[in-house]
Amino acid sequence: MALQAHLFRPLKCTCSLYSALKFKHFSQKPTNSNSIIDLSSAFNTSCPNPEAFDRFLKEKCRLGNVSPDEARYFFDCLIQRKLAPHMSSFTILFTALVMNKHYDDVISLIKSLSSTRLLPNLITLNILLNCCCNVCRACDGFVVIGRILRKGFSPDAVTFTCLIKGLCREGIIMKATELFKNMIAFGCRPDVVTFRTLIHGLCQSGNTSDALKLHEEMIKGNSENRVLCRPDIFCYSSLIDGLCKDGLINKANELFSEMKGMEIGPNVVSYTSLIHGLCCGSKWEEAKDLIVEMVDQRVQPNVVTFSVIIDEFCKNGKIEKANELLELMIKRGVNPNTVIYNTLIDGLCLTDRIDDARELFVSMTNNGCKHDVFSYNILINGYCKKRNINEATSLYREMISKGVVPDVITYTTLLDGLFRDGKIGHSKELFSEMRFNNVMPNEGGTISTSAGCISPEPEEAVAEWSDMVAANLE
Repeated sequence: MALQAHLFRPLKCTCSLYSALKFKHFSQKPTNSNSIIDLSSAFNTSCPNPEAFDRFLKEKCRLGNVSPDEARYFFDCLIQRKLAPHMSSFTILFTALVMNKHYDDVISLIKSLSSTRLLPNLITLNILLNCCCNVCRACDGFVVIGRILRKGFSPDAVTFTCLIKGLCREGIIMKATELFKNMIAFGCRPDVVTFRTLIHGLCQSGNTSDALKLHEEMIKGNSENRVLCRPDIFCYSSLIDGLCKDGLINKANELFSEMKGMEIGPNVVSYTSLIHGLCCGSKWEEAKDLIVEMVDQRVQPNVVTFSVIIDEFCKNGKIEKANELLELMIKRGVNPNTVIYNTLIDGLCLTDRIDDARELFVSMTNNGCKHDVFSYNILINGYCKKRNINEATSLYREMISKGVVPDVITYTTLLDGLFRDGKIGHSKELFSEMRFNNVMPNEGGTISTSAGCISPEPEEAVAEWSDMVAANLE
């Protein structure tokens, strides 16, 4: 009861009935001339026209311009003017708010129904359950199911699937699996959306083996139930991604072939997951063949596809291949993001190609991609390792002038570089800036800096650094 009281807590109305929104909101006519509504008829209290109001709401909601305040106004009109003897208008209104992710507002409005004689139907309660799960209140979803049963309704596949998704999102996987079994025991047949929701949740939480078992049951059934359901592309994509993350590339390949054998065309997610897995397993030729197949099948590689391959190329020292892929990416009209540029810049720095890294750093902005703190940190670190502290310091000043806020890595890297170059005075100034900007040195950075100090007077440098850190920590 306490949980139920929490779920249906008192509503705080954000606007009065007729003052916040006037009839000017209703004067906006739909773009479709066939849907023009006689609003005076819809709001005629002596002769209510719920059908006209339903048409108006559908058009209004279709345009996607219903705010929470407007929703409250429409809701009050429905209640006060008795325009909705059934729940259809409320359902339209709640659905529009859900589409705009105003989940808390929907929960509050449905709570308000409890103070009227209007009884929510199964669709309304399913919407409520979905909203609870979307605001990470899956446990409250069980309260809603209890309410569904008390009202004499039978929970359907939508009911159970919403709650399973909410539990998976919150990492309560065991409870989600248990609910799936209870769903079947209850006599409710799971559909493909239910299966793929649980499969995705299991794979995301590292329970790929359980997801595979569920996949087998989906196709063949088991001794306890004979529920059969044809998997879709989303089921296979989740499984392939999970298997590749677990390093089970052969099994992922097997499922990929099974999927194509069932005439389910791979999408960009399934291709990208398998390509990533092959790259991680150093199966470069197979990955290349799969990219060619992907293009031949007219599945356009996206920024994630290129990102995972470029990342693996850089990790394995194949910088030229990574650069070629970047050029191909741009030619195909896929805009590289900051992560891809940072990965390549880091790869160039690690292979002692600091000038090429700087050139790529400059080209980022030419291609409409902004530098972030990681971009600067990578290049500053590269210059410090090359003992080019002047360029590193120049980059530090540049990032500040462009509004990029230095973090503890920026300061630690620069302090280390200044110590190595014997510039103790400059390091003191930088440390003061660091303290002024409320950036605290971390233990790892402190140890790295003091241990790596090779200034002309190492003992003095280490002592200076230790004193500065100690003073800051005090």
